[in-house]
Amino acid sequence: MNAPVSYDPHSEAWLLPLDKLDVSHPKLYEDSTWPAYFARLRREAPVHYVPESPYGPYWAVSKYKDIMHVEVNHAVYSSDNELGGIQIEDQPKSMSRPSFIRMDPPRHDEQRRVVSPIVAPLNLANMESLIRERTRKVLDELPVGEEFDWVERVSIELTTMMLATLFDFPFEERRKLTYWSDVAICNVNSPDAPVHSEEERFEKLGEMAKYMSELWNERVNAPPRFDLISMLAHGEATRNLTPREFMGTLGLLIVGGNDTTRNSMSGGLLALSRHPEQYQKLRDNPALVTGMVPETIRYQTPVIHMRRTALADAELGGKQIRRGDKVVIWYISGNRDEDAIKAPNEFIIDRARPREHLSFGFGIHRCVGNRLAELQLKILWEELLQRHPVVEVTGEPKYVYSNFIHGIRSLPARIPG
Repeated sequence: MNAPVSYDPHSEAWLLPLDKLDVSHPKLYEDSTWPAYFARLRREAPVHYVPESPYGPYWAVSKYKDIMHVEVNHAVYSSDNELGGIQIEDQPKSMSRPSFIRMDPPRHDEQRRVVSPIVAPLNLANMESLIRERTRKVLDELPVGEEFDWVERVSIELTTMMLATLFDFPFEERRKLTYWSDVAICNVNSPDAPVHSEEERFEKLGEMAKYMSELWNERVNAPPRFDLISMLAHGEATRNLTPREFMGTLGLLIVGGNDTTRNSMSGGLLALSRHPEQYQKLRDNPALVTGMVPETIRYQTPVIHMRRTALADAELGGKQIRRGDKVVIWYISGNRDEDAIKAPNEFIIDRARPREHLSFGFGIHRCVGNRLAELQLKILWEELLQRHPVVEVTGEPKYVYSNFIHGIRSLPARIPG
């Protein structure tokens, strides 16, 4: 993992005819074979037309500057749910779950504005002591001298606690939030998926909406409070959401509060274990946590891609995009672009400009909770270094079968006794 991705004449990524090169297969991400495919695309076809894929024809956009161009030109490249939304896989119309990430202005701006205050700087400062207290509790309960699953014991537990706080959700039932997040985002073709059809997914998310509707009804009839459900219930742009918009918005907020942080918590430990010189550098100077956090988010890239639909004919990277074309921007590739990021395949915790990554998106759709995610990661590593300066990764990670979320299902770890 330390060496730059280079040309390998024996790799399938370099042997395939270019028109057969399709980076949409979830297996590439489950098996971690994706880097070479994108290295070739960035070199030979930064804006690459894939005529046939399991998801139909699409454009694969793999370089940082082209991804940024798509991100900021929302008048040309739409996120609208009615046009296909934000994933390469088209959502069945009968089971669509619109939310503000699947909208263009002005509706996007109106609905996003409702939930933004919960992650405003002042509120983050107020939440810091609670996050730190819960992080300490989770870390203090980790076993010493025996193997455990870092994902289950640390990453999932910490992010689920945070979600319960943001929603003011019954704390003893907080694992429902993890389950619903996994349901909302999973690839139904994976043997490990919690649901195995779009119909089953829709059914389970309907159960989520029913549960959350009861909390909504409590809060809509009470004075406004500072939690996400109360904000939605009292917000002028969100209090009259249709049932499907309610389901979609809840799913977005749960997934958004879960996946980036959860997988960066796991990816950070894995990256340090594979770059021992960086781990030593961190132990020698714990203040480097501040820069390590955004570098971890870049290196892991929890969201693999976003999809847009062209509203008009346009030129991108010298290629002609036609109105109605599916345009897929691959964050995971842009974060490895040698022309935009120095030594992008290296994990460097004191990188000069660590926040110049694509993992949170850019422009109007930049992740609303990005600072909260960074705060949770910062606190985790500050508290971990004080208790357990060394955590060993004792086996290979198991990745999620997905082309959308770069997720780690399990990561065996051990704290030396």
